[in-house]
Amino acid sequence: MKAHEQKIVPHFWFDKGAKEAAEFYATVFPESKVTSVTTLHDTPSGDVDTVTFELWGQKFMAIDAGPLFKFNPSISFFVNFDLSREENASQKLDAMWQKLSEGGKVLMPLDKYPFSERYGWIEDKYGLSWQLILADFEGGTWPSIVPSLLFVGEVYGKAEEAMNFYLSVFKNAKEGAIARYPEGMEPDQEGTIMFADFMLEDQWFAVMDSAQEHQFNFNEAISLMVYCDTQAEIDEYWQKLSAVPEAEQCGWLKDRYGVSWQIVPTAMDEMMSQGTPEQMARVTEAFLKMKKFDIAALQRAYEGSG
Repeated sequence: MKAHEQKIVPHFWFDKGAKEAAEFYATVFPESKVTSVTTLHDTPSGDVDTVTFELWGQKFMAIDAGPLFKFNPSISFFVNFDLSREENASQKLDAMWQKLSEGGKVLMPLDKYPFSERYGWIEDKYGLSWQLILADFEGGTWPSIVPSLLFVGEVYGKAEEAMNFYLSVFKNAKEGAIARYPEGMEPDQEGTIMFADFMLEDQWFAVMDSAQEHQFNFNEAISLMVYCDTQAEIDEYWQKLSAVPEAEQCGWLKDRYGVSWQIVPTAMDEMMSQGTPEQMARVTEAFLKMKKFDIAALQRAYEGSG
């Protein structure tokens, strides 16, 4: 199987309604579709749906796995309306804002800000957070949707350290722009990160610090899946990223900042999308017992060779 074109895939944990949400997002974003829905049987959460979908040409995944985690704005998604490549960018932004705001909650009103002519931060009816922004990249390479990590509470002030850590862990990585808080922006301390962006595996991400009182922090509701072609790659990411032993389960880990990652074999996608019900059941049974994924053991389960 060819290497995954998008190596890092945002993953959403829903109580239920992952398929409904993915179908809703496919109506909100251009170049979007639900690509697959797979049901896993006999998991600790019972039968769960896993949904793969594309928004504006980028891959996402979601799962229905019970009411364990709630979405919050610690991980949000910038949606870039680029004046240099989008006709009527401002009207398209407003139209998307309208759709996302139905049943949702405004975190920062749609308005003119020092950093953008038109920007707003919205929590949609499912609790996912989107930052819609009018920008002009003048032929730059920013994609339409960029995951953004907000460092608050115990990890406030660590956005820059975290960015440098991720840049050291992943390949095809580079730093982008950095904007720091100036003095007089209390409670935010001068020099902390107002906004910074960077590339991991040729994909853009952003980080921000905020010293405001926030009643949330990173959790498993949004994780980042990293597709790996070899066991050596899985082992390396696991060793570098995992910092909370008790959080290790079924390919999931937590890093030193509390961000959840899933380190998964590329081959598993094929097993779970092309396998027979029996093969999928054996693979599910095998992976539920694992912390770090073992590709050879999953392959044996898939083939029924013990």
